[in-house]
Amino acid sequence: MTEVKFYEKIEDELLHFAVIISKTKNEFIFCKHKSRDTWEIPGGHREKGEDIADTAKRELYEETGALEFDIEPVCVYSVTSPDNFDGRESFGMLYFADIRCLEEELHSEIEKIKITPELPEKWTYPDIQPYLLEEAKRRGYL
Repeated sequence: MTEVKFYEKIEDELLHFAVIISKTKNEFIFCKHKSRDTWEIPGGHREKGEDIADTAKRELYEETGALEFDIEPVCVYSVTSPDNFDGRESFGMLYFADIRCLEEELHSEIEKIKITPELPEKWTYPDIQPYLLEEAKRRGYL
C-alpha cells in the first residue's frame, strides 16, 4: 500500500523530486507522457547538484512549456510504497505555479498538456497525486 505524508521541512539532500501543481488563467495544467495514456501533475527527478527550486523550474518548463510564471513551495511530501525505493520513504518538494505564458511546442517526453478546470479521470499516479492536490487545497493554494 502506498502512503503519502506531508512535512514542513526536511534535510535538503533527501529531496529527490519536485512536483508542481500548475494553473493558468485559474485552470489546471496536466501532462501526458508520450508512452502513457494517463495524466499527471508536472514534475520530476532532481539532477545531481541541482537546487530543488531549480528542479521545479526546469521540470515545469520541460513538461508544460511554461515561460513566464510565479512559483512557490507548498510543503515537503513523502511517499512510501513497496514497489519504489525498496519500500523506503522517498521525499519531494511540492510547489504551486501560476503560469502566465506557455510555449507553443513541447520539447520533452511529454506528448501534450491539458488545460482544464477538472481533475483527470485517469491518473498516472492515482495513489499519490490526488493527495498532493488535497494538501495544496488544505493549505490554501487551490
